Amino acid sequence: MTSTKSARRPHHWRRDLIELAALFTAVAVADAIANLIGHQPDGPFLLMASAVALVATAAFHTWWARRHSHAPPPDTAGPVPGGAGTSAETSAGTTAAAASGDGGSRAGGMDGAEETVLWRLRTTVHDAPGSLAALCLALSGLRVDILTLQTHPLAHGTVDEFLLRAPAPLQAQELSREIAAAGGTSTWIERADAHDLVDTPTRVLSLATRTALDAAELPLALRQLLGRCTIHSLPAVSVTGRETGQSAPVEGVLEETVMRLRDPSGGVISVERPHLPFTPTEFARARALVELDARLGPRVPRGKDVLTLPEGDEITVRRADRGDLAAARAMHDRCSPDTLGLRYHGPVKDADRYLDHLLSPRFGRTLAVRTASGRVVALGHLLWDGDETEVALLVEDEWQRRGIGSELLARLVAMAGEAGCDSVYAVTQSRNTGMVAAMRALGLPLDYQIEEGTLVITARLTPRAAARPIAPTEEARR
Repeated sequence: MTSTKSARRPHHWRRDLIELAALFTAVAVADAIANLIGHQPDGPFLLMASAVALVATAAFHTWWARRHSHAPPPDTAGPVPGGAGTSAETSAGTTAAAASGDGGSRAGGMDGAEETVLWRLRTTVHDAPGSLAALCLALSGLRVDILTLQTHPLAHGTVDEFLLRAPAPLQAQELSREIAAAGGTSTWIERADAHDLVDTPTRVLSLATRTALDAAELPLALRQLLGRCTIHSLPAVSVTGRETGQSAPVEGVLEETVMRLRDPSGGVISVERPHLPFTPTEFARARALVELDARLGPRVPRGKDVLTLPEGDEITVRRADRGDLAAARAMHDRCSPDTLGLRYHGPVKDADRYLDHLLSPRFGRTLAVRTASGRVVALGHLLWDGDETEVALLVEDEWQRRGIGSELLARLVAMAGEAGCDSVYAVTQSRNTGMVAAMRALGLPLDYQIEEGTLVITARLTPRAAARPIAPTEEARR
């Protein structure tokens, strides 16, 4: 690439004089050699041999130059000899090309001993040549490394999303100002962590695999794909059996900060992100995940754990779905009105209506406890409630006070931690001492809110709780 500066170099008369003097000198030397050799007895033969040697040398040089003109260019990572005259435009093009590579590219070098932080940055630029190069030059001036880059084409312009490693003293305001000066608009910046270092294709494939194995993973996969957002599953039919009117076209609807996707099980999946508009690229990815879920149909992992209670009774804990609806209703019939009232906080006669909703993988995960005879005696629910997570328990009267509720709750909290939830909450009544004791037994920081007899207990998940494997407690281990 030839820079504009070097292509328009001014013409100097001193250089012409030097070239003319060199030409005259060469002619004089050639004439002297010809006179000296030409008057010898073998002079003509020596001149002819010299001419042949010169022609052969010229032919060999031409062949050698053509052969090596197709060799790969030298490594441009280090300094290039004679590169002092390279223009800023050439440097910008090289930086942009490096940034568009698959990770590991840099827009500015940093000392390995310097403390750094990770940032996610998204900005909108004009879809014109040089716009990305201008951003890369601005980042290079701040000594910021570009780790990954994604482009989201728009009807007018392009959204560029970067994962950056920046010096720790660099503030978000300064970074935003430099991006604005380089032509970026609607800039959004937030801190990132090591989880964001996974490249986008790998993350999307991982989310698709999780969704394929478990239908309950779809809301979580969408949340991890789109970042901080609120997801609601709006059923087509309410708990009471009335049509809600919630529907969406097959192709879905994208409205700036809200996308609506048709739920394969009926109704609508609504995704909201008020702080950052969705791009058509993100909308296409989310729709692809929903289409995958629709093609695979209902599915729930069928792994189970057999536990032995202190009294010697064996129970089985496994995932439940709508196929367990009949057994769950039979358990309702064996539960007392007081037990059902503590669980559902409403008329006992409506308890059965909630089961179809609770057992749907779209709204969360359900664990069922079965006895050796096959009866369901307890249910534990982990429910996706927008951007929050609720836990709920129901244990049949005859099986209460045996540690089943605590076992289910510990498993649900571990599942919430694996799903990336920061906290879980339980809604109960202040007189439900069993639920309060089970929450306290988790050993997590708890927040209590009481209003008109309703108690909301929120447990903040610590890294230790999030990393806890889903396994039987020591008391109930077989």
